[in-house]
Amino acid sequence: MARQQNRKKNKNVINGWLVLDKPYGLTSNDALGKLKRILHPQKVGHAGTLDPRATGCLPIAFGEATKTVSFVMDGRKIYQFEVTWGAETNTDDTEGEVVATSDNRPDADSIRAVLDEFTGTIMQVPPKFSAIKVQGERAYDLARDGEEVELEARPIDMHRLDLVEVVDENRAVFEAECGKGTYVRALARDLGRRLDSCGHVTKLRRLLVGPFGEDDMVPLEDLIEAAGELEEGAGIDELVEEFVLPVRESMEELVEIPVSLDDAAKIRKGMAVLLRGREAPLNCDTVFASHAGIPVAIGGVEKGRFQPSRVFHL
Repeated sequence: MARQQNRKKNKNVINGWLVLDKPYGLTSNDALGKLKRILHPQKVGHAGTLDPRATGCLPIAFGEATKTVSFVMDGRKIYQFEVTWGAETNTDDTEGEVVATSDNRPDADSIRAVLDEFTGTIMQVPPKFSAIKVQGERAYDLARDGEEVELEARPIDMHRLDLVEVVDENRAVFEAECGKGTYVRALARDLGRRLDSCGHVTKLRRLLVGPFGEDDMVPLEDLIEAAGELEEGAGIDELVEEFVLPVRESMEELVEIPVSLDDAAKIRKGMAVLLRGREAPLNCDTVFASHAGIPVAIGGVEKGRFQPSRVFHL
């Protein structure tokens, strides 16, 4: 999470994670752009896009943390979302045009009776308005041009789907814990069809991405306010200290291998090292080596030797 000024590029070297509570109406890239203007990072990217009409957990990786983005994106996600019954749209949310309607309104018992059908590994057809590529083109670009988009069903992992609240006869709130590649909008559409009705998402909030949840989220207005309170000419050390989490926070599900100072130096040069100690694994696909609690590298272990694949410079 260390920071220093890179004079050549006039950018700040920041290493770590800022878990943004993305506000309604901003694209993920718009939100990222606002952070760039505040922090002027040398290297930054986000882990998992949120629709403009969705709010919540948008993990932002700075510097060396970008090497761990895949571990966050591949982690579980939790969404809370509201489904409005009676209408299906071509985007499966409020942005699109209504393409089907129904007078049927499912009650709580009817909803709960079908939830088990939507848990486990299930097949899901993504929304036509999605970023999936069809013959090299984004599906949403083809759909907006009026072309008929046919997407194939694909397996997704739905670990949990709960009915949180029936707001009224037209609306119900759900919470879903799911794996990578799940479309909540498609889930709302399919729930509506299964319940002999129609449905689309009218509210969507992401509560968790991998290791990052609500307790980690930073409202954008808080960051803007804190940046505005900095004295003219002051650095951003205070912002980094207050809002940026260490790189290692994204690797909590990986096995940690402590190494000596000498071995850490070798690993940073890309060299393999023999692991010592009774608890050192003989073989393991993905682990991370650390020295004094600071990540040194991600790599694999084969026959007791750690081979780095991604080296950190922290």
